[in-house]
Amino acid sequence: MTTVTLIDHGAGNLRSLRAAFERLGATVETTSDADRVRRASRLVLPGVGAAGPAMAALDEAELAQAIAASRAPLLGVCLGMQLLFERSLEGDVACLGLLAGTVEPIEWAPQVPHMGWNDVRPSADHALASALPAVCYFAHSYAVAPRARRAGVGATAVRGQAIPSVVAAGRIAGVQFHPEKSGPQGRAVLERWLAADAA
Repeated sequence: MTTVTLIDHGAGNLRSLRAAFERLGATVETTSDADRVRRASRLVLPGVGAAGPAMAALDEAELAQAIAASRAPLLGVCLGMQLLFERSLEGDVACLGLLAGTVEPIEWAPQVPHMGWNDVRPSADHALASALPAVCYFAHSYAVAPRARRAGVGATAVRGQAIPSVVAAGRIAGVQFHPEKSGPQGRAVLERWLAADAA
């Protein structure tokens, strides 16, 4: 049976994510212990709020170092996906640096945050993209800008401009939306991630 470790850094939708994975048959543990993160077989980094406080909490608990040392498949959700990149312009803060690129404000949209239901369409051939197209639930004001275009495997249009909403490179993956709040289509994304090998 698959065990999923949810990283608790004080700012994540842990209860809903836990329930979503348990409905898929996974065993779920929630931890803020760095050693347990290092030993985990599958990691999920959730997140709500701002990049600066989230990274400060990860650093203080030595979770950032544990995440970097892990070789387990890792899924970032919402802010958790943004923290996978090198730097966020939200407070100009250094992030985990597991994926090359930055996190930038959605400046072109007349109204932020980008909140509510929106389409997620495949933009590359990848296990996660096999669950797309989907309609998923978003709540964010910043978007990732990967340095490698191939890292974006799903995209969403915000006021006519496409942003990466699913990213993946090797064992690292992320979704900008909340799959745990996105009904059967979000469930399908989590199911694909659970089934995928860390290539």
